[in-house]
Parts: sequence; structure tokens; C-alpha cells
Amino acid sequence: MQTSYSILLEEAKYILAGEASVTEKLQAICNLLEERVAHYDWVGFYFADAEKRLLHLGPYKGEVTDHTIIPFGKGICGQVAESNQTFLVEDVRAQTNYIACSLTVKAEIVVPLFVDGKNIGQIDIDSHTLNAFSKEDQKFLETLNEAIASLCF
Repeated sequence: MQTSYSILLEEAKYILAGEASVTEKLQAICNLLEERVAHYDWVGFYFADAEKRLLHLGPYKGEVTDHTIIPFGKGICGQVAESNQTFLVEDVRAQTNYIACSLTVKAEIVVPLFVDGKNIGQIDIDSHTLNAFSKEDQKFLETLNEAIASLCF
């Protein structure tokens, strides 16, 4: 079944407009994406502590990870914290600066989250499928992060 990113985006915006806390809304977004997009096997948010140059794990859905704190520059997430650019990895084995969360992860996409022009964190998605992510995934996630940025952080 083809994933309808436009429908998912509307569902995510409905969640964001709700009365729940920011954390609850982000958890609901993680749940929605992991459950509804077949190739999204782990979905989570990391938030930046720019002063300490660390990322801290926020809400997520998927296997438990040991990577609750990631230094800027380390792994795909850490590189995005420094570059402020989306990083789409078709095959994680080809990345020398990859932090292995699980042997089942084959591909990853990390999209920065900007609030008032400042990179405050990112959405990180892992897949058990090689070459899982497309430009359509990237556009969807970037648009989703723009909607998430409207929350009061």
C-alpha cells in the first residue's frame, strides 16, 4: 500500500493542534509515523544542548536505544547538528561516522528542526530496508518539522 504523506501530514497537524503537552504531541507523531509508514522502523526526536554540544533523546517509537546522548559531530545525528542539513543515508554500512543502534538498521534519514532559524533538534528515522528513503520522504519530513516548529519550545 502506498503511503499518503499528505494525509499523514494532516493527521500530524491535527495532533499538533491538540491540547496535549509538547512531549505527548511528539510521542503521538512518533507513534503515527512508525505505525503508518512501512519503512519507518524507528522514529525519534533528539534535542540540542548547543552550549554543551550534545543531543538528548526525546520521544521515540521503536526498539530501545543506548544512544540517549550524542555529541555534536558523532554519527548521522551529530553531523546534522553541525551541518544544519538533512542527511539521507541509503546504506549505513557505507558511512564511516555511523553510530550503530542495531544490526537491523540499514538506512537512516535525519532532518533538522529549526525554531526561529535555530537548529534545536531533529527527527531521526531508521529503516531495516536498504535505500528506504526517497526525496518524497525528505520533503514530507521537512514539511512536518516546519509544522512541529510552531509548538512553543
